[in-house]
Amino acid sequence: MATGITANKWTEDARIISGEEYAGDFSFEISYPGKMPEDALLKGLPEFRYSSVLNQEMANRLYYGENLDVLKHLLHKEGFRGTVKLIYIDPPYGTNSVFQSRNQKSSYRDDLVGSHYLEFMRRRLILMRELLSENGSIYVHLDGNMTFQIKVIMDEIFGAKNYRGTITRKKCSNKNSTTRTYGNISDYILFYSKTDNYTWHRPAAPWAEEKILKEYPCVDEKTGRRYKKVPIHAPGTRNGETGKPWKGMMPPPGKHWQYTPRKLTELDAKGDIYWSANGNPRRKVFFDNDRGIPVQDIWLDVQDSLNQSIRITGYPTEKNPCLLERIVEASSDMGDLVMDCFAGSGTTLDVAAQLERRFVGVDNSSEAICHIIKRFSKGLERMGDYVSKKEIPKKGSAQMSLFEAKAKYNSRFEGSRDFAVIADDRYIEEMDAILEGFGLKSNPRRAGLNG
Repeated sequence: MATGITANKWTEDARIISGEEYAGDFSFEISYPGKMPEDALLKGLPEFRYSSVLNQEMANRLYYGENLDVLKHLLHKEGFRGTVKLIYIDPPYGTNSVFQSRNQKSSYRDDLVGSHYLEFMRRRLILMRELLSENGSIYVHLDGNMTFQIKVIMDEIFGAKNYRGTITRKKCSNKNSTTRTYGNISDYILFYSKTDNYTWHRPAAPWAEEKILKEYPCVDEKTGRRYKKVPIHAPGTRNGETGKPWKGMMPPPGKHWQYTPRKLTELDAKGDIYWSANGNPRRKVFFDNDRGIPVQDIWLDVQDSLNQSIRITGYPTEKNPCLLERIVEASSDMGDLVMDCFAGSGTTLDVAAQLERRFVGVDNSSEAICHIIKRFSKGLERMGDYVSKKEIPKKGSAQMSLFEAKAKYNSRFEGSRDFAVIADDRYIEEMDAILEGFGLKSNPRRAGLNG
């Protein structure tokens, strides 16, 4: 494996292609027919009027409407600019397909392709950028069909310097039926921040006992604490303190000390430096200071629909809540505002609320809105119940939480009283009927939100 060392100064002959000169501007953009100028998009006001259908003045909101127009409404009418800490979206993938829920109802159309799809995504991503706080982040969940094109779009919108990584997720079990290519078991999540100063709590997985013994094989004689030995130097030469001698030794050629000589002396005095028989120093890293195994950018443990006992809404693109749990905890704090403007079955909203964040959800599919309302008012059903046609629990029965296996999570919702439902005025009557179907009463008077 090649290991690159960042150089502070390049020599004239250190070129990938010698003799070629380029201008100092490294920016680029993608071009296609119908690309709207960004300033024209940002000046555009919402076309429709919005009314509160269920509850008013709530911290959590669910919007029934076209998300492009709702984003404009939030930006220009509701004062949400720069207030959203985290955005997660699982948008259409550009597959030119229609998706149905488990009850065989059409849930949404994914019929945009090529440049039409790119511009559909670009306009929404620009508005989302404006809604993000300065320390906010956005995660865009896609498959291999359009991930790489959307990355170029996001580099243009958020700046390539704010690209934080691409998560590769194993989405399902192995597919053995594929005959002429590799089994398609992965999808991808593009992770960007708005600025370099973004909220980040690095997630970690717990250690297995056998892994602890392997990775921390040593036991401190004085304290009995388990530890491992790691080098005290790192690649690259330095001219400052970390490049100076320590205890009469210089760092190895092409290396520098990880700490200043003064700090190394402090570590040695505490007994945190291990000296080998031939006088080679290494730092002791103790297991009890370890938060766990840092999560990398390949996620194998959050695939969807593993067995018939999990609890779901039945929406076709429903995601594993543990996937959202990891993202929400990594990129937001309690009390922060989390947005999903392709809300689908409402998993993002549910997880955000259970982790004590506020949420804004948006969807234009009546089937999605039904699943979200059902999730919060009736609960979830075991996947196997869709086969046995088991009835949905009656109103007032215990909420069946997605986090049933994790005792620290309990749904904090009492019916649908913890969030407001707001609809584009074209959908008011339909929204009334949806709420009535779940035994919920609409507001007697409409409160227009467009001012």
